[in-house]
Amino acid sequence: MMSATQATIQLIENTLGKSPAYSRIDDKLYVVKQGSTFVMINVLPWGEDRVIVRCAAQLVRGVKLAPELSRKLLEMNGILRFGAFAFVPEGNVVLFLHSILGGHTLDPEELVATVRDVAVVADEYDNRIADKFGGQTMQELLEESVLAHMQGGAKTPEPF
Repeated sequence: MMSATQATIQLIENTLGKSPAYSRIDDKLYVVKQGSTFVMINVLPWGEDRVIVRCAAQLVRGVKLAPELSRKLLEMNGILRFGAFAFVPEGNVVLFLHSILGGHTLDPEELVATVRDVAVVADEYDNRIADKFGGQTMQELLEESVLAHMQGGAKTPEPF
């Protein structure tokens, strides 16, 4: 019988693999682009034969964690039907994440619903947070990165 981790990886790849929005980043790490956000899917072994599937979306980077923002995120956590907002000090990042049990009991519908709902919440709140508290949304960071890459790529190559 295949392990819970192997079963989870196989289900993720079979369920999402044909979508053009899906990419495999690394062993046990995937990303799905939905709207203006990216949902990272991480397979985390837990004990002998259990697995957690953590779906997380970065909403804003470079935001100052003011008391008003902290309070608002906690209030939202109290009324959302699933998932939670989080703050990561490294990079001053606001995330939205939700974890589900993987393994042999995970089904494709549950996985797709979780990824979709994390993306919907992230897409709904990224601009609201950035507009009110500062920082950059994932979409803004990507556009900035592409522009910098294009400008850097447009330089004349150095002669030998």
